[in-house]
Amino acid sequence: MRYIDESLAPGEVILQRGQWPKIFWVGAWAALLLLGIIIVGIFMFFRSWITMSTTDFAVTNRRVILKTGWLNRRTQELAVESVEGVILEQSLLARMFGYGHVVVTGTGDAVIRFPAMAHPVAFRRSIEAARAESSAVHLEHGDREALERAVAANDQTPDEAVVEEPTDEPKRSGQRKHGSFIGLRARR
Repeated sequence: MRYIDESLAPGEVILQRGQWPKIFWVGAWAALLLLGIIIVGIFMFFRSWITMSTTDFAVTNRRVILKTGWLNRRTQELAVESVEGVILEQSLLARMFGYGHVVVTGTGDAVIRFPAMAHPVAFRRSIEAARAESSAVHLEHGDREALERAVAANDQTPDEAVVEEPTDEPKRSGQRKHGSFIGLRARR
């Protein structure tokens, strides 16, 4: 079982799993076949194979995850609520072969730079969808009914509903408050 599958929290769902570009696998096999006579080709093939087999990256509905390493595991995870920006880097050659790099920046100094991946635009789109879903307000059934009753009692739509702030001062008849230049309330 892969690391990301093992680390899912209850209710967490994988939205997009990253994939290595096919051209990288072709390059590893080409190194083995062309340079296989020399030990360098065998070394290059196994190094590429281990790197691609032990790197796992995905977007869930709650996190953006990058796991690298086999003997020494390194993970980078960022909650989708903490994501501030997503950068897509693709050179001309990368666009021709359908791969690219995705860089996710989060609050503070958090930066996750993903390795080259196939379908980077779909991966980025999944991150943006998870961000949009996490910022949406979800009401449970009882809360939704209570809100609808409160709105119906006021005969207003939810967008028109106004919540009055409680004040410590009793209202005096004939007294009007005007906003001043700096936002303080002035009395007349």
